[in-house]
Amino acid sequence: MAKQQIKIISWNVNGLRAAMKKNFLQIVKDLDADILLLQETKLQEDQRTDEMINIASYQSFWAFSTIKKGYSGVAAYSRIKPSEVKTGIGIAGYDDEGRILELDFNDFLVFNIYFPNGQMSEERLQYKLNFYQEFFAYADNLRKAGRSLIIAGDFNTAHNEIDLRHPKANENRSGFLKIEREVLDDLVQREYVDTFRYFYPETVKYSWWSQRFNARKTNAGWRIDYCFVTRDLIDRGWIKEPFILNDVFGSDHCPVGLLLEY
Repeated sequence: MAKQQIKIISWNVNGLRAAMKKNFLQIVKDLDADILLLQETKLQEDQRTDEMINIASYQSFWAFSTIKKGYSGVAAYSRIKPSEVKTGIGIAGYDDEGRILELDFNDFLVFNIYFPNGQMSEERLQYKLNFYQEFFAYADNLRKAGRSLIIAGDFNTAHNEIDLRHPKANENRSGFLKIEREVLDDLVQREYVDTFRYFYPETVKYSWWSQRFNARKTNAGWRIDYCFVTRDLIDRGWIKEPFILNDVFGSDHCPVGLLLEY
């Protein structure tokens, strides 16, 4: 029996309206994803255009910030119809920022997550840490119920020194703090697998670059965009060819993804 192959791509677009002016629709066509997950759309529901909502061959699904305009937001485009789509995890303090989409494809669940940035203040750093804790408690309950998970998005943390160009200079900056990195250590110990690093343990590749100091031109980047999966998907051999598409522009992040084959 022929196997089904699904290409899943995650991309922080740093504002979908801005991305639309940077050849977004052609990029989507070229990416040819079966499931495309966007973070930081920065849209309210009534700000979407028909062009954004109705991309040929895709259904679209959205989560919006209800507390602040031009902020956060995630979207998913899928050629495969999910059996169910949820926004949030049932905790208003996190759901209100429009950071979570959950798509159920029966054999597996796909999460599109825009994890918070902790650089603004100590309060926001704590919010970020709490968000990690609450989301992965939610994910653990799904695992216990026998579900297989793909968790993709902007995690806003570089895990190890290999994951950013200047680790020493950034060790006291949110995004590479020890307390944030320990969260990712814990996820790995709990058998959530960083697919890119699992397949390519020594490959230096980044997914985000500051918009200052010619960072992208000099490749002074960070790898903060991930596709984590539950260990069972690795053990079954369903995960193939994780990738980071450094040659795709249009945002300060580039797309990341994997092939799912089963």
